[in-house]
Amino acid sequence: MRFAGIIFVVLMIFFSCSKKKQPTIDVSKTTVDFYVKRFEVDFYNANHENLPKVKVKYPYLFPTAFTDSISFTKIEDPQEQELFAEVQKVFKDFSEIDNQLTSLFKHIKYYNPTFQPPNVVTLQTNLDYDSKVIYVDSLLLISLDVYLGKNHKFYSDFPKYIKENNTKEHLIVDVAEAIIGKKTPFSNNRTFVGKMIHEGKKIALLDWYLPAVSEKEKLGYAQEKLDWAVENEAQIWAYFIEEQLLFSTDTNLNKRFLESAPFSKFYREQDDLSPGKIGVWMGWNIVQSYLKHNEVSLQEFLKLDETTIFDKSKYKPKK
Repeated sequence: MRFAGIIFVVLMIFFSCSKKKQPTIDVSKTTVDFYVKRFEVDFYNANHENLPKVKVKYPYLFPTAFTDSISFTKIEDPQEQELFAEVQKVFKDFSEIDNQLTSLFKHIKYYNPTFQPPNVVTLQTNLDYDSKVIYVDSLLLISLDVYLGKNHKFYSDFPKYIKENNTKEHLIVDVAEAIIGKKTPFSNNRTFVGKMIHEGKKIALLDWYLPAVSEKEKLGYAQEKLDWAVENEAQIWAYFIEEQLLFSTDTNLNKRFLESAPFSKFYREQDDLSPGKIGVWMGWNIVQSYLKHNEVSLQEFLKLDETTIFDKSKYKPKK
């Protein structure tokens, strides 16, 4: 067993080293201009005297129906103040996240000179993990209350696969994915393999934009789930082929293999050992194989259709 364990570790290292690594680039001369405003700090410290100034500072967060009485009901609510206190424990000093945002924006602008970094506004949204980051061109809204740590008491009722990414470390990945989602060309490819590769392209962009972030963090997998995927890559690929799924246009495959879930649905006994959205990981592997065998710039890569990537990827998982 000990020998088998050593072999597995060696194989893990081999597979990780065999993936296409984007070259380290120097972004020190790339300039980005953006500001960070802490709405939750201004709002939950507001009183009757200075609330009008807060409303002027953040007009887009105060719709007409949001009266002053509603504001003070929220400000004075003990549960909201408790949540605010917990957010400040983790994010009172925002310099680390500020540095990560600066690095991300510089990397994006290095590869896309016309990119204009959005201004950043932090807030809390009462643990709404479906709206963690909202990106609308010139503005980026980040809900800090969903990044307090996967073991935080406020997340006790959250599914485990959701809690895995309720961490300070995952915040910058969600920001990058929000921007990538807006900037990635739409795909008309309706086949399962086309969708896999389309999602895999987005993960590959994280390799360019967040070179220091781990594979585990980019994918949002628990480590044991990622280990399972690596160990079973050949079997997963064989399953997709044997079940004739690659060129299927069955939309049910989205929920089984592409959307966030506690595990992927092969309808096998050990499904619960797998990570959710395993098709995204497989698509990323295909894209990595393409990049390993074809020299293209990021701009050229973005223009590639999924069929071309698949045909020229030479993808063949190790057995």
